[in-house]
Amino acid sequence: MKAKPAPNGRKKTVLIVDDHPLLRDGLAKVINQQPDLAVCGEAADARSGLAAAAKLRPDVVIADLTMDDGNGLDLIKDLHAREAKLPILVLSMHHENLYAERAVRAGARGYVMKREPVGHVIAALRKVLQGHVALSEEIVSRLLGAPHNHAPAAVADSPADVLSDRELEVFRLLGSGQGTRQIAKTLRLATSTIESYRSGIKQKLGLASATALVARAAQFVANDARR
Repeated sequence: MKAKPAPNGRKKTVLIVDDHPLLRDGLAKVINQQPDLAVCGEAADARSGLAAAAKLRPDVVIADLTMDDGNGLDLIKDLHAREAKLPILVLSMHHENLYAERAVRAGARGYVMKREPVGHVIAALRKVLQGHVALSEEIVSRLLGAPHNHAPAAVADSPADVLSDRELEVFRLLGSGQGTRQIAKTLRLATSTIESYRSGIKQKLGLASATALVARAAQFVANDARR
């Protein structure tokens, strides 16, 4: 279904926050071809994305979850705290089963995986701009019936079921091959803080050693990539 031209010639403005220049460029070209949408700015990391949103006042933000300077969930939380009515659409390489619920709890109104056709992204943009949510039926059903508290680790199907947002980010970075110091630098946290997160993750997942933790994290990242 084709979109109608914007009334009075004013297009809805879009800010893209993603650390891959090729994706930003390609997505911007497609968006700028739409009769009702226009890219007003781009940012490569969460910090510059937050600054760009404050300066440009976009109508909607497209945000990745994985960026060079840390967790995109933090960006979503910060954007939502500053402007609760600002629609945020997550465009992520991670499967929706792992992160969509977290993104919505952080303040996003939609979640699209990067493997989806670009037309799906455009449709999701229009949906969140109209005040609706852009989520799969499976995720909507899960959100409507989801308990407020996570299940105990003993019965959890995945680390995503029991770890906090920050713990899951540390866990993912561990599985991507980063050590404690590198994770601390990426997330701009003290190494002692990362060590504390590692200890908590081990306890929640019932892992006996640092080696077991890294192995489980690597398996988690590999499984996510295969989804």
